[in-house]
Amino acid sequence: MNLLIGNLGQASVILAFVAAAVAAYGYFQAARGRALGEADASWLRLARGAFFVHGAAVLAVVGCLFNIIYMHRYEYYYAWSHSSNHLPIHFMISCFWEGQEGSFLLWIFWHVVLGLGIMKFNKQWEAPVLAVFATVQAFLVSMILGVVVAGTKIGSSPFILVRDFLTDLPVWKTNPNFVPKDGTGLNPLLQNYWMVIHPPTLFLGFALTLVPFAFAIAGLWKKELTSWVKPALPWTAFGGAVLGVGIMMGAYWAYETLNFGGFWNWDPVENAVYIPWLVLIAALHGMVLWQRRRTGLRTAFTLVVATFVLILYATFLTRSGVLGNASVHSFTDLGLSGQLIIYLAFFSVGAIALLAYRWKSIPISEKELTAYSPELWVFMGATVLCLAAFQVVATTSIPVYNAFLGFVGVKSNMALPADQIQHYTRIQLWAGVLIGILSGVAQVLWWQGKKDKDSVLNALAVPTMLALLGTALTVLLVRYFGHSITPPFVVLLLAGLFGILANVTTLLGLWRRGVTLSGGAVSHLGIALMLLGILASAGYSNTISRNVSGKLISREMSDTDNENNVLLWRNETGAMNGYDVTYTGQYLDVPGVPDYVNTQLLYRTDDEYRAVARADIKGGDKVYFHTGDTLEIRPENTYYRVNYEDKKSGQKFTLYPRAQVNEEMGGLLASPALQRFWDHDIYSHISSVPDPRKETPWSPAIPHELAVGDTLFLNDYFAVFRAIEQAHDVPGVKLQEGDIALQADMIITGEKGREYHAHPVFLLRDRQVGHVPEEVEDLGLRITLDQIDPVKGKFTFAISTTAKDYIILKATEKPFINLLWGGTLLMGFGLLLSMRQRRAAGRTATAPTPASNAGRAGAARPQVA
Repeated sequence: MNLLIGNLGQASVILAFVAAAVAAYGYFQAARGRALGEADASWLRLARGAFFVHGAAVLAVVGCLFNIIYMHRYEYYYAWSHSSNHLPIHFMISCFWEGQEGSFLLWIFWHVVLGLGIMKFNKQWEAPVLAVFATVQAFLVSMILGVVVAGTKIGSSPFILVRDFLTDLPVWKTNPNFVPKDGTGLNPLLQNYWMVIHPPTLFLGFALTLVPFAFAIAGLWKKELTSWVKPALPWTAFGGAVLGVGIMMGAYWAYETLNFGGFWNWDPVENAVYIPWLVLIAALHGMVLWQRRRTGLRTAFTLVVATFVLILYATFLTRSGVLGNASVHSFTDLGLSGQLIIYLAFFSVGAIALLAYRWKSIPISEKELTAYSPELWVFMGATVLCLAAFQVVATTSIPVYNAFLGFVGVKSNMALPADQIQHYTRIQLWAGVLIGILSGVAQVLWWQGKKDKDSVLNALAVPTMLALLGTALTVLLVRYFGHSITPPFVVLLLAGLFGILANVTTLLGLWRRGVTLSGGAVSHLGIALMLLGILASAGYSNTISRNVSGKLISREMSDTDNENNVLLWRNETGAMNGYDVTYTGQYLDVPGVPDYVNTQLLYRTDDEYRAVARADIKGGDKVYFHTGDTLEIRPENTYYRVNYEDKKSGQKFTLYPRAQVNEEMGGLLASPALQRFWDHDIYSHISSVPDPRKETPWSPAIPHELAVGDTLFLNDYFAVFRAIEQAHDVPGVKLQEGDIALQADMIITGEKGREYHAHPVFLLRDRQVGHVPEEVEDLGLRITLDQIDPVKGKFTFAISTTAKDYIILKATEKPFINLLWGGTLLMGFGLLLSMRQRRAAGRTATAPTPASNAGRAGAARPQVA
């Protein structure tokens, strides 16, 4: 038992908390009563030093926590409950942030990095902004303190011992220093490479929302009510890009890992990160309006504060346990609800009170907005984003309403909608329509030189006419191919096409004028592409695994599932909507081998993570393991090899959908396999397999007496007994001196002339007879070399049979889903481009005058009240 690393980690947590508190106080005193950029030097040195100490302590905590995971120190509850001996290194990294404490630590780490970035790039704002940063850090670090003060537990430590967490286990009475030999392992759904990169990206997005919030609070505190926008804008654009891409990484993980057939299920935890991103993007638009058009400053303040408050609220939703069974992947309650409420209340009440106090001092624009003002359309876009966020947060918070009413003694029967997807989609679809239209109109007007009626209508005429024409042609094509299209989908299609064409028109116009590429137009183009990708893939997914046999697959399946799945017997080809499909067997992941390995080549041992090679295991021309070698396997997931062949083109591809039986998670956990084409995906997943937990029911063995060279007929198959030979290696058996091992060499011919080799073994040791049978899973055969008569030259084989192996498969065609992923990347690129442009603008000595701004952007800057 190694207590040193845990004690070091716990001490580093305490040091990080104290240093954050000292830094917060030091930065507050450095900025207090002084103009911006004139911080008290002595307090600034103290605060800066404390923040450096805080950062070093956080790095020490990260190192200690990863050490207990990587070194399998199962005396610590965090390592025991999230990792196991056989996890590869990249999944050990995922273990780091699977638990609440690790994810808090990841968030804290990113705040340290961003704080150092503020010191480097925004030195004038360092004291007031990092005062907010350090205060937030103190609250966050308190979540992982794990100390008891005056009988009250503060935080949950990642370095708690198993014996201190599971105190009721009898083993502690007999062996207080007992250390488990293995951990419980990583959640199987998280054993995906996206879980290595998605959480860090998402938490960086969370952390970045603090930057504009800290600048806004610093601006309110120091009465710098307008100058905070310029330095905060690049950070806000960066945050919008990172958080948006992080959310879509999670969507892609769901698409690639879960089997509900989509990428977004309106789960409350999904909603909890979607809501603040919408408001963050609205805040970004408000800040751009002030920076470029000198209007909307109050809106910018309000939305920046709301974004960070919603991040805190999302943290409360996902970590307090209030969602209960409403979400499939919220964290369990670790008793942090009280702290989370205090955390939320402190910053919400404090920020709102400061904003209200300065409200009348915030400049407003006297410019009258008309229908041809780009500011009006940007305001409308921000409003739509906020309304969309409100609809989601209002419904997602139903468990919170019930918990609050129960706390005050009022019984509530409110429940989440039975069909949440329909509930949210009904409103969000129309929000998407408005966003598609507004993003196009606002960009055209933003870069339009003249703002009179004729000029604006002429600028909008081309994208509008092309969008109408494209919509009409698409509707005709959809109906031609036998699909229906509803009016809401027609409107969304029109809005998406208009958004694409309007932004492309804007970009082409800027290119002709020699103006730098607009990050806003690029990101809006990405959003429009995402809308079309969502429309096509979600609205027109086509199930190609139609059951046309006329027979029920299973009485335990619903009528719909019986219609939308196909039963595939092993090595028997079935037809599926233009494809010939063949299930060819079960495969496992073997470390060191690039491809999955057929289970028929592996003899399983008593150690579930070890197997013996029955034959050479190859990858191309390279032999990775020779016959008889013992090798490591990863038995958690079974991969089912399915060959597809397009009947028309003859194109072939192979998919490996995976599945595992997990009683703790409701039975069969299936993850899809994807075949990607430029215009669609083939999405295949396992609906059912024979239950591997149940022992295979073999028929009574029937003896067959054969001589070498004889042929044995077995139902539809025949076997040739070719030879008897000495066995030097017996899978699963360590031969000793004096052992006699003989193996039969048989070739069995199955369906379509396919041949299988079988080598049942007869073992003689100390006058005791043993048998190692051969199972041919494809054919449902077990062959045992039962007796040998050396006088007659006869060999008796016992033959047992069982049901053939099968899978039940569902396959779906996802049209144009690449528009969604491509649009996501384009949106992120546009926001990063906007960040770069804002930073470049911030480095200029002076802002452009109204006249020069009018000449460059085609719009005079409105007067400020």
